[in-house]
Amino acid sequence: MKKILKVISILVLLNYTPIYAWLYPEHRDITILAIQDLAPEYRSILDKLWSEARLGHEDRLMKAVIDATHRVDTQRLDYASWPAIGGDHSCSPRELLFNILQTDWILKVENVAARLKMDLANSRDRSEHINAIRDSDIKFQRVDPNYATRAGSNNAHFLLARPTVETDAQEYLTVCLTKGTELNALGVYALFHIIALQKAARYKTENMSQKERSALALAFLTDEAFALHFLEDAFAAGHVAGTWGNASQRKGTHDYYNEKGLDATTWNGKHVVLLGDAFMRPQDAQLASIAVRQSLEQILAVAAGKSNIKYESYPAAPDSFNTCKYNFVPEKTVDDSQILAFLATVLVQTPMPGLATGFGELPRFRAELGAFIGVVPALQGKTVQGGFGSTQNTPGAVGGIDVGIRFGIGLEGVLNESGDGLVFLEIGWRQDGASSMSYGESPVLEEGQQFTSAIPGRDAFISRLRVPFWLIPGDLILLAPALALVSPNTLALMGIQSVNGGLIPWQTGIATSVGRFQFILGREVGVIFYGYGKRKDALLIPHQGSNNNQTTLIHYRSVQLEFPILEYRPFRTFSLDQSSSMVVQFITGVDIPNKISVIAPNDAVTPTVKTVWYIGMRLAFDWRQYFN
Repeated sequence: MKKILKVISILVLLNYTPIYAWLYPEHRDITILAIQDLAPEYRSILDKLWSEARLGHEDRLMKAVIDATHRVDTQRLDYASWPAIGGDHSCSPRELLFNILQTDWILKVENVAARLKMDLANSRDRSEHINAIRDSDIKFQRVDPNYATRAGSNNAHFLLARPTVETDAQEYLTVCLTKGTELNALGVYALFHIIALQKAARYKTENMSQKERSALALAFLTDEAFALHFLEDAFAAGHVAGTWGNASQRKGTHDYYNEKGLDATTWNGKHVVLLGDAFMRPQDAQLASIAVRQSLEQILAVAAGKSNIKYESYPAAPDSFNTCKYNFVPEKTVDDSQILAFLATVLVQTPMPGLATGFGELPRFRAELGAFIGVVPALQGKTVQGGFGSTQNTPGAVGGIDVGIRFGIGLEGVLNESGDGLVFLEIGWRQDGASSMSYGESPVLEEGQQFTSAIPGRDAFISRLRVPFWLIPGDLILLAPALALVSPNTLALMGIQSVNGGLIPWQTGIATSVGRFQFILGREVGVIFYGYGKRKDALLIPHQGSNNNQTTLIHYRSVQLEFPILEYRPFRTFSLDQSSSMVVQFITGVDIPNKISVIAPNDAVTPTVKTVWYIGMRLAFDWRQYFN
């Protein structure tokens, strides 16, 4: 039990609740629109800078700035892919450029994204849409092991909630950029956009060799690409609604508004309806691309000498500030009115975020995250292979009811709603009816009904345990204590993979138009104890040779091991602190008798008994009360 609790606590710590904004192909589409809409003179400047930045990296970077086709199995990256990699697959501009130029796995990320775009375009309904996201998230996690932990480290991808309805654009933007403020999408964008502007000013002003100019162009294009990721995030509905509340509320609210949409107003007064990541429409991409285009034009104008700004002598390398490691806006003094005007021009086009907690707050929703207590009544029916007697081979049916109390942790949806990190321990009580077959073969016995059944009615104490696994059932329980000490990161990655189907992701949820299916063999086990109460269970064993053809009445106990194979949830309802759903499980198991003693006749030899195998179905109502 101590090991189980250790695993549960580790899984809670692993609950990074990664919350991304736009999906990789959505980020690319926004950036492509922005570049395509550049005025010809600015597009010409960008093409020239890109050519310089590519020097020495032609084997990794495409000749064209953008590739609108987004082909699968590409071996080179265009500039439109850089904002998509920034933030979600890198934590700083310096790491972004390293991953682009030096790693092989980033090409696999690009190809997974290209496949995702095709799958989303071809999905015919919501279930196919969700399954496409599920498949891509699993592939992203496989090729980029830090994928799930990056975006969950802080709220850098979100807009800060507005303190009051009277807060105006200047006050809000000042707070976002103030040192010590929690990292936020606009603050991160502004930080790296300013750095890119100042490096672009140095590029235009100073005399450098071609190699130095190439390195500096590469540096500020990288800084700007990283900044654009967070600017684009500011237009996703789930990131505009606000980030206050616990992890479960942030995740649930994020997911709800991304899919259902949000009525919003930009700081410059434009009324819009926003959707969010995985549900982006052409009008959402177009709205975000306007701000992205203007941001790019500012960089290009400075690099071409069309605008003059003050600058610091930054090195010809991308910035190293790590948005995954630090949680607060760093100090960045800006006393150039032109830079401040640039920022204002872009930032006033972003949506006004929802209010912080209090009057006027947006409705909140929660994901399946956090500690809970649950009550689970259930009906069960199963087909047994026969009775416990060695000669009782006639199959039959047994029905029963049970009710249990669960204590657990909800870790579902760590990557997406197809995940299942549910961990619980259940204790309860079961009442079984008598089996449909009699203890012997005589037709007369059928008249006795439950009194002459092969397995009479009985009750039992029940317990259930559910824990996800990485490769084989129970591996997290065995490995967690050691890995928590020697390699917490390895344990984190194993935990994340476990709750999303395991190393071989055959246990991820499958969305359909009628509900959600999931193979769960090995994730959940039930242990049912019959005859362990005050009253012993009794059983008639038909005549056997050792008892001179006599029927023997015995006392016995049995332990039943139950293994759910497939689970189906037709619907789920959710409030702010409760969830409920119907669950259908297809099960198999074995009933193992023990503690056999003869009641009558007195001279009877203890008869031989056998284990009983069964298959069946269990219908349960899963109700949970979550704790904040």
